[in-house]
Amino acid sequence: MRKLTVVDYNENWPALFENERSLLQLTLGNVLSQIHHIGSTSVPALAAKPVIDILIEVISLDELESLNTAMEHAGYTVRGENGISNRRYFTKGGHQRSHHIHAFAIGDDQIIKHLAFRDYLIKNKEVAAQYASMKKTAMLLCENDAHRYSTFKEDFIQQHLRIALIDDAHGS
Repeated sequence: MRKLTVVDYNENWPALFENERSLLQLTLGNVLSQIHHIGSTSVPALAAKPVIDILIEVISLDELESLNTAMEHAGYTVRGENGISNRRYFTKGGHQRSHHIHAFAIGDDQIIKHLAFRDYLIKNKEVAAQYASMKKTAMLLCENDAHRYSTFKEDFIQQHLRIALIDDAHGS
């Protein structure tokens, strides 16, 4: 069973992302449009689960799925939509999870949301500090239940995502 943990920011996370970016570019080739480091490990100084979250924009989900075997050879477990419509989800590391990939076709609204929330946290250090504190509290209260952990954070994320999307629309 996987153990959920939240740790202080690790200066190695950007390098871990860059290493994985190179692997994904080789693995996915022309199906890949863009690769983004998202989630808490992409926000300097933010405490996080020590799992590198990656968002990839692909030209076609069908073409991405044709590369599932290549993704498995790169160490990923293929998980399909995994609860989010029009997403393809991949995990790496088994019980010692190291990477998550959230893949969407170019232009999907989820891409805008993920990037807006990341950029908002980078720009708003006080909000990021509140989020870090909340995540540490959630970890203590969730008793290693990932669903409870996510539910605990949901209202905060939705509230700040709305602000982030407004800021993004206004070019702030």
